[in-house]
Amino acid sequence: MFRCGIAYPRCKWIIPLLLLFAIIFDLIAICAQSGWVEDEDAKSHYASMWKQCRGLKDNWQCQSLMDYSWAQAVAALMIIGLIILIIAFILATVAMCNVNVGLMVGTAAFLIVVAIIQIIALIIYPVKFNELIFEGNYYYTWAYGFGWGATIISIGCAILFCCLPRYEDELRGDVKPKYLYSSE
Repeated sequence: MFRCGIAYPRCKWIIPLLLLFAIIFDLIAICAQSGWVEDEDAKSHYASMWKQCRGLKDNWQCQSLMDYSWAQAVAALMIIGLIILIIAFILATVAMCNVNVGLMVGTAAFLIVVAIIQIIALIIYPVKFNELIFEGNYYYTWAYGFGWGATIISIGCAILFCCLPRYEDELRGDVKPKYLYSSE
């Protein structure tokens, strides 16, 4: 006999795992030395959250972006978002161990704050960077994409944590699984 259903007690660890991926994505975006912005050919200009470099071949001149207040704001917002995301991960893990509805709602609130903070940072960066640079076409590349990836995962997990209190009994394992399909 074959049965297909959702086993909530086994699936409840997926959300903290997603938050762990969001933390890793944020770390990649914050720590990347290049990969936020590149010029069209990726040969004469690139930038990270921290600095921008211009040059040709092996002759590069780098300038810190931390001289600009907008870059300091972006760095601060991304780091604050990462710290709150780590706190949300710890809360999520504890909430799933104990199936605590209050912690689930608290985790959702933290994740909404993370999403708002990081969206603001990820919008400020291209707007102000484009004001700083006037020539040519530029592409926002892999590290900037990791920042957006972490933000999107945070939004998704916040929505899931808002919905989870409805399934408290299923998460505890107090309810029999409801099978979607059964072949008898």
